[in-house]
Amino acid sequence: MISKPGLICLLLIITLSGTPCKSGSENKIAVSQGKTVSGKVIKIIDGDTYDALIQGNKTIRVRMEGIDAPEKGMPFYRVSKNHLAKLCFNTYVSIQISRLESRGRVIAWTFLSDGTELSHEMIKSGLAWHFKKYNSDNDLAKLESEARKLKKGLWKDKNPMAPWINRSLHRKGISTKDSFDIKPENR
Repeated sequence: MISKPGLICLLLIITLSGTPCKSGSENKIAVSQGKTVSGKVIKIIDGDTYDALIQGNKTIRVRMEGIDAPEKGMPFYRVSKNHLAKLCFNTYVSIQISRLESRGRVIAWTFLSDGTELSHEMIKSGLAWHFKKYNSDNDLAKLESEARKLKKGLWKDKNPMAPWINRSLHRKGISTKDSFDIKPENR
């Protein structure tokens, strides 16, 4: 026999299971930690985030595991976003979910059909930082070190500001718009 609270939860799950996932806690219905889902990349948000259409005509927002790419207004923002688009926009990918974020995004490794993993590709091209605070992948650390040595992408700048520092300053009410000398090729 199911308890009244259990029955309510079961009815809620059944009712919501047909609801499209856009953002927020609804993602928990379509995906779960440790699960791998397939989907088509339908929108690039920035160099480390995209939207994918998965089974059931549900859209999930995916934040790529282990990396942090330039924010809007920072040098290499567009270059990073465009590079990610070239790699995966309008293609089918395999999304290996690491965890669900409180804001409803899925944190995941993303694989192309040839086995290429996108976080590694973004680091290798010098268009994202290894987000060491949340990820200890040694391969990402090595790829970032190599990109820095070769002055690839954002590592062309003498002292590139990491996105987490940029966000921290913004949260404190400090504008960073005059902190960057954005050359046309670095937009």
